[in-house]
Amino acid sequence: MLFQVTMKVLYCQQNSAGEEITFVFQERENLPVPRDNDVKIQVKACALSWTDIKFLSEMKMKKEFLPIGREIAGVVLEVGSKVSFFQPDDEVVGILPLDLEESGLCEVALVHEHYLVHKPEKVPWIEAAGTVRDGLRAYTALHYLSHVSPGKTVLVMDGASPFGTIAIQLAQHRGAKVISTAYSLEDKQYLERLRPPVGTRQPLIARVIDVSNGKIDVAESCLEETGGLGVDIVLDAGVRLYSKDDESTLKQQLLPHKHDIITLLSVGGHWVTTEKNLQLDPPDSNCLFLKGATVSFLNEEVWNLSNVQQGKYLCILEDVMEKLSNSIFSTVWKSNGGSTFFPCGERIPYGAQQNLNEECCWL
Repeated sequence: MLFQVTMKVLYCQQNSAGEEITFVFQERENLPVPRDNDVKIQVKACALSWTDIKFLSEMKMKKEFLPIGREIAGVVLEVGSKVSFFQPDDEVVGILPLDLEESGLCEVALVHEHYLVHKPEKVPWIEAAGTVRDGLRAYTALHYLSHVSPGKTVLVMDGASPFGTIAIQLAQHRGAKVISTAYSLEDKQYLERLRPPVGTRQPLIARVIDVSNGKIDVAESCLEETGGLGVDIVLDAGVRLYSKDDESTLKQQLLPHKHDIITLLSVGGHWVTTEKNLQLDPPDSNCLFLKGATVSFLNEEVWNLSNVQQGKYLCILEDVMEKLSNSIFSTVWKSNGGSTFFPCGERIPYGAQQNLNEECCWL
């Protein structure tokens, strides 16, 4: 005799650009039997990372109801006939691919085995799900785009953000000297208290630059800290493309101008940017040419858009979990006004938190 099992799944919906995103619960009945390479997971935790609807539209992946909570951790319930890496009762963590119809904020999910890795037993569910994406972003930026190595100087903008904190810890672990910016006194104090988990108890950051009052010149401070040589690697948190007067929010006004970042780069330096609309004028390009410097765009989604480097991708996720298990990485939980910071590095507006309500406590 077959019993129907109904579960609730959370999706987000945005009918037009600029419209407020709404969250919608849908009911699903009886997940299908896992296909050959599928793993059925009982979800224990998921991270509510921001959904880039414009990116999905450009990749022709936008749907009426968009899955959310793509970073998941849970227990394997059942595996397909050709699954070789997992078996029932294994603890796993992973990032759901963009084209998957299933939302991570559910009770049970079906995922291809090539998007999962084992979760160390000592790592809590929430930390695993909350750190996996920022760990992936930090590895992509520091290892594959800028080739961090001992003796390099790394500038991490907005270091008190969840992504910034993971990047600081990874850069310091690799032997780099770290400089960071802070957007508030609270952030500055938090960054100055960061210490490595083992060995010397010296601060993780050589210098914290407080830009909250808008009076500190980031380029000048970095050149002073490096004896005029400049910074080898810059991880930005957005840049100002125009003058301060043209920016709409205070935080955008506090961002460094693109000319400042080019100025503080060292010869042969690497600028890793999250600014998808970055525009470089001919004088900017000429300055980068004279320095032999490079500009790279940080988009961690590329790992799941092609299977060519699937092995490297899984190795990154495994290493992130290992460093979390060994306390080389530590997660960040803090609040700021009406927003909640999740370890995945994004903010969920207070109104959206209310829409999520208590039903999120299934996990």
